[in-house]
Amino acid sequence: MMGMTSDEVLEFNRSVIAEFRDNDGVMPAGSLFHGNPTMLVTMIGRRSGRELTSPLSYATDGDGWIIMASAGGSETTPAWAFNLRANPAVTVELLGERFRATAAETAGDERARVFDLMITQLPRFADYQAAVSRRIPLFRLTRD
Repeated sequence: MMGMTSDEVLEFNRSVIAEFRDNDGVMPAGSLFHGNPTMLVTMIGRRSGRELTSPLSYATDGDGWIIMASAGGSETTPAWAFNLRANPAVTVELLGERFRATAAETAGDERARVFDLMITQLPRFADYQAAVSRRIPLFRLTRD
């Protein structure tokens, strides 16, 4: 995330993950993610081979979910996007439920469609794309 070291991002994520799990997936008042649709995505690290969990905002898309590798508007693509490209099998925690899913990076017309969907549901994500020169990756998660 913009302006944070990798250690600071990991510590921030740990606190959000704990808060998420302590509240059955509903981010409480006072949380940075309060009022934000939030899920936990557990994936396999492409280099480490370890299970890694990231708290992510999402938009709904029919029977799936869209996540954006914005890193809070940073010029740097977050590591989790590279992990999903390397191994799209994930575990999702959402509103007290845990299930397996598959991530697919969107491209072309599909990327344009889900970007519009994302910014309709979460308008600040348009600001993230506008603030950076990179094309921010978007992934669709589908329950297995």
